[in-house]
Amino acid sequence: MLHDAHNHLQDDWLAPHLDRIARAATGLGIADMVVNGTHPEDWPRVAELAARYPFVRPAYGIHPWDAGRPRPDDWLAQLEARLLSDPRASVGEIGLDRWILDSARPDDPRLAGVRRPSLTEQLATFLPQLALAARLDRPATLHCLQAWGALDEALHAHPVPARGFLLHAYGGPPGMAARFAARGAYFSFNAYFLKDSRPTPSSAPQTKCHLIGDTVARPTRLDTFKTIPLERLLVETDAPAMPLPPAWRTHKLPLAPDGSPVNHPGNLEAAYTALASLRGLPLTDLTAQITANFHSLFGP
Repeated sequence: MLHDAHNHLQDDWLAPHLDRIARAATGLGIADMVVNGTHPEDWPRVAELAARYPFVRPAYGIHPWDAGRPRPDDWLAQLEARLLSDPRASVGEIGLDRWILDSARPDDPRLAGVRRPSLTEQLATFLPQLALAARLDRPATLHCLQAWGALDEALHAHPVPARGFLLHAYGGPPGMAARFAARGAYFSFNAYFLKDSRPTPSSAPQTKCHLIGDTVARPTRLDTFKTIPLERLLVETDAPAMPLPPAWRTHKLPLAPDGSPVNHPGNLEAAYTALASLRGLPLTDLTAQITANFHSLFGP
């Protein structure tokens, strides 16, 4: 049985294809998808999917990109009510993001109409959600881009769920993974990272790199996932986002209106295959380990 530790099945891009996705999930043996809300507006859709499909595990949270959007005054009470109404429910997607402040293009279509909240605003939204997850001992799924130091400080200064938390699509510094793991982190592999396997031209600067033939190999997210302890690994798709390189897409959906690829949750199977190869493990052994890890964090 396969377990998708993180996706957004409630996304509008997937709405026309839900029955097709459900058939694929059944055929592939996908036992669980943790479907993450990002704002109180989409929490009802997540709940509807959890009622409709037995493989959906609901997660409710406010994404850092949405921390600047208007929300009900009682949003935290609503979040707690959602969690208490379903023992499978977890907190997510929450976190911190400096990329939208420091690196994102002003015209990035993914951020159209988004007011980019300061890190202070993001923390004011993140910390109450983390505290609620810790108080109820529900798993929390964390997003982080270019804010690893701030996240590390927050996780070491505030309570975290005793069962642990997930750093989804972990792309942080390899050297910080052990510190996060000691605090209770699990790390989900996303096959989008397979694009990092392309070698860097040898004309690139060679500091902190190691040579392989006539290319320069820089540490990548793939390298990080070679060393994360097996008992801390999970697998995700983040569908409809983070599409795999074309050669790895075993399941496809029509392009989005802007022409970008839409990631099918059925590509979870390819992600498992890629991670097994990366770790040098038989696929059956990796699958059994991921199942044990998933149940350890999200429950049986």
